[in-house]
Amino acid sequence: MTYLLQALRARAGEFITLRRDIHRHPELAFEEHRTAALVADKLEAWGYTVERGIGGTGVVGTLVRGQGRARLGLRADMDALPIHEDSGAAWSSQRPGLMHACGHDGHTAMLLAAARHLAEQGSFDGTLHLIFQPAEEGGGGALRMMEDGLFERFPCDAIFAMHNMPGIEQGRLVLREGPAMASSDYATITLTGFGGHGALPHRTADPIVAAASIVMALQTIVSRNIDPLQAAVVTVGALQAGKANNVIPATATLELSVRALDRAVRAAIERRIKALVTAQAESFGIAAQIEWKPGYAVLVNTPAETAFAREVAMELVGADQVTPQGPPLTGSEDFAFMLERVPGSYLLIGNGTESGAGQGGCMVHNPGYDFNDANIGTGSAYWVLLAERFLSPQRSAIAA
Repeated sequence: MTYLLQALRARAGEFITLRRDIHRHPELAFEEHRTAALVADKLEAWGYTVERGIGGTGVVGTLVRGQGRARLGLRADMDALPIHEDSGAAWSSQRPGLMHACGHDGHTAMLLAAARHLAEQGSFDGTLHLIFQPAEEGGGGALRMMEDGLFERFPCDAIFAMHNMPGIEQGRLVLREGPAMASSDYATITLTGFGGHGALPHRTADPIVAAASIVMALQTIVSRNIDPLQAAVVTVGALQAGKANNVIPATATLELSVRALDRAVRAAIERRIKALVTAQAESFGIAAQIEWKPGYAVLVNTPAETAFAREVAMELVGADQVTPQGPPLTGSEDFAFMLERVPGSYLLIGNGTESGAGQGGCMVHNPGYDFNDANIGTGSAYWVLLAERFLSPQRSAIAA
């Protein structure tokens, strides 16, 4: 596939410019009005049928060729993060306190570059849906689009998405069958006791001591209640209580982040946290209130679709530039909800390993991060090849 790579890399400059424009104008979850309008206008100009405002600010562009029955969905995310940029790039954010710190500007540009090539030169037989999603960063934009009838209005036989990953050599494609990213749940624990003077602790029910005991006890869930061969994380990210060294407060609050790579493990952790916190608090004469906030689901790549995506990767860049079964990640991604409805696969493209301007090694969600523009040619070529292979006349004939 040298020709396809060369062709997409040769025209990448247009989409590097577009990516940097999006980067200068970051927008938070469900506020992606400028980005969505830019995406929709481009797709319409290239001949796509476009629906705007799906799930708030989502956009879907549809292109139909031939009589094929196969229906393919490709998804890119569009939202930014509430982080002040310190990348030093000439195209840095022009909105203080906001930046594209996860590369969604690059994901959008890659899919748009593929969209143009497929509209002008693509050879396929079937229906292509390009899904530009809002609010991936904690806003649950995938669910909002689905609640707005995404897959009823735009049926897909399979769906795919791609994310850049610093720390992996630029352009390397990483696939994984099965659980690939963790679920994410959150809990707020409020402990209520009886405050008093620090010199008279026997006249109080101290929530700080109870909180300290609970923090330590929570660490036993992963080490003693979960199979050692299963991945799980229970993190206490905040413990807030009291304001003075000689006053025992009446309340303490803990904030938890919980992750798992298995749906049963996820459920088991929730049950164990609730039981352990309640019992520990009662042992100190403290009342515990637990507010459980479900987050994203476990992202599970289906076998057949991942095998197909892997074959496309090897055809495009060669086996030496593909990791066929990469390790799972404990980060979370709301594409997981789409995969609960439609078979598909989520892959990674290496953003680079070196630190410094334009090298791609700075981790996402960091003020110094920037998307590696060298990936626009490779990423868009991957989408083109995957679409043409999935929607090939041969596959359509077999399906018929």
